[in-house]
Amino acid sequence: MTALMRKFVHQTVKTGINCNVRYFGTQIVQKAALVQFGDITVVKRLPLPEYAKAFCTAGNTEDKMDMKKKMSKPTFGNVGRKIHHRILQLFDGNGNNLGTMHRAEVIRLMEEQNLRLVLRKADADPPVYQLMTGSQIHEEQLQLREKKKVQSKTGPPQLKELTFSSNIAQHDLDTKMKQIHQWIEKKYQVQITIKKGKTADPEDNMEEFFNKILKTMPELATFASKPKTTKSGRAATCVFRHLSNKEMNEYRRSKETQTNRDTLNKENRDNTESNILQQ
Repeated sequence: MTALMRKFVHQTVKTGINCNVRYFGTQIVQKAALVQFGDITVVKRLPLPEYAKAFCTAGNTEDKMDMKKKMSKPTFGNVGRKIHHRILQLFDGNGNNLGTMHRAEVIRLMEEQNLRLVLRKADADPPVYQLMTGSQIHEEQLQLREKKKVQSKTGPPQLKELTFSSNIAQHDLDTKMKQIHQWIEKKYQVQITIKKGKTADPEDNMEEFFNKILKTMPELATFASKPKTTKSGRAATCVFRHLSNKEMNEYRRSKETQTNRDTLNKENRDNTESNILQQ
């Protein structure tokens, strides 16, 4: 037992000495390094998580894409002193070519003549700019707005879709008809699909339903596509469109002609009846 205790104490002392040697040896080496190279601060850099790297990269990419879009599609207006191109081709307010010059020279002309600078062609080489007054820019902006309005009116009409059952209640049908009228007045094309109800008569003509709808707006709409049955006769569809100016004028002339005929026929009947009574 005594021998075992001695062996344990000897091992403990030996381990402590080794630990002290390692600790104080490390401290001595560090102190020597500080004396030779001065104070050294070691900062442990934490690794950036993978999801954070991906997020940062995506953000930078989106910023670059937004910048490219702004550069490639500039809006018409004064660019001020923020000229992105170093060398450019310059025109004056009357459309005269002033030649190619450095942006510093262009800024000097702007300040001397109290003018504004407008980018005309960004994809040209060199890009084309023009000096203009504020009133000239405003007038051209108004012209561009008018062109956009004309293009939107002459563009293809939008298509609205509406689907309901042939067993629809009269109140709901009146609501649908109001919606159809509003869309037609805005010159939308309206595609209507009518599904045959479960309680509907199998011999019912689905196409007659569309003719009834058209009769409610004779001076407003006509068929863009004739009614046709689908789904083996279980449904029917057609497209209404707004009348063109020519079609509207023809309809009004025909209506006036028919009204005159009816009036003339009524007068003839009245004269005939009065002659019979006189006899």
